[in-house]
Amino acid sequence: MNTIALFGTSADPPTAGHKAILKWLCDRYDGIAAWASDNPFKSHQTPLEHRKRMLRVLISEIDTPQNNIALHEELSSGRTLETVKKAKEIWGEEVEYTLIIGSDLVSQLPKWYEVEKLLAQVQLLVVPRPGYEINDEDIQRLRQLGARVEVADLQVPAVSSTEYREKGDSEVLTPPVEDYIHQEQLYECQNAAPSR
Repeated sequence: MNTIALFGTSADPPTAGHKAILKWLCDRYDGIAAWASDNPFKSHQTPLEHRKRMLRVLISEIDTPQNNIALHEELSSGRTLETVKKAKEIWGEEVEYTLIIGSDLVSQLPKWYEVEKLLAQVQLLVVPRPGYEINDEDIQRLRQLGARVEVADLQVPAVSSTEYREKGDSEVLTPPVEDYIHQEQLYECQNAAPSR
């Protein structure tokens, strides 16, 4: 059975940490479908169109022998259940879908739209994020909602989009994403950020 990892992100901007996660997924799944979206629980500084373009730039940096990662903008939705429906229209029902979420979303997930329907259709892979402990009680709560959940054995670089937006720390970015940000003049902090 083919396996597809569903990797949506509201990253503003996507970081070297997102790149590390995507590379790790490439070795473990037949396909990785990535997209940028708005998180209804967050406010976003940068328009979705630019976040899509930055994610495309980030994906273009990932060289895998399998060539098994692609940006799928058509999967972008404020409701993950709708994303899964679109994925099934593209790849069919006979695929094993795994939804990738960061540990920062574990406690939020039970509040998602029709979460039990969602969890019945996908496996769940939780990626540890520095600063966001994975609480056994939260994992157990997801299992009670029907989740088949695993925690990724992955050390993600301790970087975040917030560090860039608030402090101008360009070390959290990959050079091509940083180049795109400067070209488009997306963040005020870029003027204060030291160049590489």
